[in-house]
Amino acid sequence: MRTFVVLAVSIVLVSILFCPMVMAAPSSMPADLQIVQPDPSLSKELSAFFGKWEGLDPSFQWFLIVEKIDEEKASLYWWWSGRAGDAGYVEGWRRWEGNVIKERGKYKIWYVSTFGKTELTLKGEYLQSSTPRSTLRLRRVD
Repeated sequence: MRTFVVLAVSIVLVSILFCPMVMAAPSSMPADLQIVQPDPSLSKELSAFFGKWEGLDPSFQWFLIVEKIDEEKASLYWWWSGRAGDAGYVEGWRRWEGNVIKERGKYKIWYVSTFGKTELTLKGEYLQSSTPRSTLRLRRVD
């Protein structure tokens, strides 16, 4: 019996530690969401920001939609859940308008959010969101 319990606990721990977490997207999309495909003349590097992204950190689950982007601006919709009530970080959708900049040959989107000045940069197949307090990696979703 003891061997069975040890084996069962080991299997559960391995599955928790080594299996990817399945994240649930928000149950509903914002009513005023207007996804606009990037202009075909926009550079591939810049149009790569466009789309849906998700991420997870110790405190929050994140979902980002870059609904529109051009050479100067980006329209962003963020959704987060977790630790609701901490310093006003209430779960739900928030819209932000970002500025597109090119720094040392790489594009960035920056804006001021609830969490402070935020920069979005592409890191290979991931989108990195950086604030003064934390860095989050987001992966593309369909």
